[in-house]
Amino acid sequence: MIDMSSVNEISETKKALCGVCPGGCAVLAKMQDGKLADVAPLENVPFGNLCVRGKAAPEIVYSPDRIKKPLLRIGARGEGRFREASWDEALDYAAQKMLEIKKNFGPQAMASHSGRGAFEQSLGDFCNGPDMLSLKLMHSFGSPNAASDGSLCYVSYGMLAPVTTIGIPATELNPDIENSNLIVVWGANPVTDSPPFMFKRIVQAQKNGKKIIAIDPMRSDIARRANQWISLRSGTDGALALGLIHVVINEELYDQDFVEKWTVGFEELKAYVQQFTPDEVENITGVPGEQVVSLAREIANAKNAALRNYTGLEYSNSGVQTLRAVLMLWALTGNLDVPGGLNISLPPKLPIEPREIPQPELRPFGADEYPVFYEITGSAHFMEFPKAVLEELPYAVKGLLINGSSTLTSYPQPEKFIQAYEKLDLMVVIDRFMTKDALYADVVLPAATFFEIDSYQRYPGGFTRLRRKVVEPVGEAKNDILIMGELAKRLGFGDQYPQSEEEVLARAFARDPELLTRLRENEDGVQPEKKPVLYKKYEQGLLREDGMPGFPTPSGKLEFVSALLEKHGYEGLPRYVDPVEGPNGDQETFQSYPLVLNTGTRIQSTFRSQHLNIPSLVRLQDKPLVHIHNQDAEQRGIKDGDRVKVTTKRGQVYFWARVGDLVRPGSVEINQGGGSPIQVKAWREGNVNVLTDFDNRDPISGFPVFKALLCEIEPAPKS
Repeated sequence: MIDMSSVNEISETKKALCGVCPGGCAVLAKMQDGKLADVAPLENVPFGNLCVRGKAAPEIVYSPDRIKKPLLRIGARGEGRFREASWDEALDYAAQKMLEIKKNFGPQAMASHSGRGAFEQSLGDFCNGPDMLSLKLMHSFGSPNAASDGSLCYVSYGMLAPVTTIGIPATELNPDIENSNLIVVWGANPVTDSPPFMFKRIVQAQKNGKKIIAIDPMRSDIARRANQWISLRSGTDGALALGLIHVVINEELYDQDFVEKWTVGFEELKAYVQQFTPDEVENITGVPGEQVVSLAREIANAKNAALRNYTGLEYSNSGVQTLRAVLMLWALTGNLDVPGGLNISLPPKLPIEPREIPQPELRPFGADEYPVFYEITGSAHFMEFPKAVLEELPYAVKGLLINGSSTLTSYPQPEKFIQAYEKLDLMVVIDRFMTKDALYADVVLPAATFFEIDSYQRYPGGFTRLRRKVVEPVGEAKNDILIMGELAKRLGFGDQYPQSEEEVLARAFARDPELLTRLRENEDGVQPEKKPVLYKKYEQGLLREDGMPGFPTPSGKLEFVSALLEKHGYEGLPRYVDPVEGPNGDQETFQSYPLVLNTGTRIQSTFRSQHLNIPSLVRLQDKPLVHIHNQDAEQRGIKDGDRVKVTTKRGQVYFWARVGDLVRPGSVEINQGGGSPIQVKAWREGNVNVLTDFDNRDPISGFPVFKALLCEIEPAPKS
């Protein structure tokens, strides 16, 4: 590892893209004897930025915890005993076992799960499915069972809610921050985004006099910065959205021309929201009725209001419907695809050479339980993986390939997944560090960081850069996409996947080789010619494949009543369901566990469970915290900094109390990310998902209810 005390002895600097996460921030890499010694933000260039995790890049790249060589298991699953192997031996073994499983049980007996480590641009373009993550390698193999962390993250916000309402994914819905008069941040905390480009835009807009309203159960960074913070009971955002719609409709503040010409189901929606009076919304959410009215009027009269929402709204018993209701509010108030509103961005035409890999006809596990999820994503649902292994339903699953993911620190009640992993015939993990999942693997393959590869990066608006290798890979680590290519070659379909980084670039720009030439000549990147921004694209026939005006939905209109949801037996209206495990739910549970449990709020020093072994980042927060209000702490004899025991119906875990006013009375927020074997002790023993519920899910997405459960807290016993 580089001696960080001598970082002033820099021998070379390189313009680069940060390689800690796939965000592609432009940085200046400072080198010492051919190794990365320090990182600084690249100034005065598009998408230049450096977060605290990027600043720690030398520690991450040269961490003693990096997996440096392929490993083969020699101990019991979970024991963590491996021997080093050559790449050929490890890949040959993995391919041989996969082919044996295919021969004995059928190709569907192999599954995959991809996570944040699979976000790199070329891997996403060549290897991942419609949800941008699920590994198409399984489809090439003949198995439909390609899953990803889209089974519990982003897909509700990014695909299910917008597609069932507007017909397009959230990647094509972008807030026009700079031209707005009001910015509403709902279910998001942009400072923790990777990369935080949206955060910078919002902060600058506020400096320019734009008003920011933050809607969040917790006084997050954006809530503290906002001109107005609206605090509500966790899991009740759907009731608030419907209450706002109630006011907008009843006071006739909606865009009547838009509703008449471009929507279906308005009368049904109008009738449904009558029950969500301001007083009733106050009873449900805790937001004062007069504030509900004033907020509805402000959004409707802003001319125009931008919306930044994200995954914070996914994790309730009506997560998809809540997200749909928020989108409907923006459409009703005339804030959809107008200057300063929530704009529809047409997808760019990419220069990549496509290789069509047909999806197997057999349906994956989870398709029957979550049919809308399957129809939109084409993916297996990993929440149903334990059943497929342990009960062999809908059929037996015997093998699993995990790429850049830590399921045992992210899925609820991880013991259920451990039981499944222990029963597998084959488990292969590709990663940079030894996750808890990897302890159960037969084969562990070392992946390179993005500082150690050649690739490319696309940004919003079509701006493109080449990702140029900064340092040689640590040990024998390899580019993820080349690992996939090597494995595909051994399985008999290597021609479908690039076999070298040169081939990656050639295929990525096959339809525009001139662009590749320009990128090689311009290390600061290439900006395509900017075209005039078009608004109200639904009027101009720009959204539908047939070129007709309207939206790409079954009705051709924005659907307040979703035909796709009704097709699969779900309620077409954005129906609100109060948290099943909440103050208004099971009263026996509430008496024993009277605090609303919210989990998963991100902290800047980590990315999910990553980096909790990196000294400089651990120093920023060396323990997992539970945020608790002053009143609740005083009632329980808890002081700031105390070690406390948090208990739910499912288990107990120890955390450290952060007492204050960042959360509402009666609610707590607990850090997610603990539970990995290489983390420092406090985090390693603090996996919040021991407390969460495997069975309590949104019925449309299948997402676990991470933000609306119940718990109790007490001081930890004195040791």
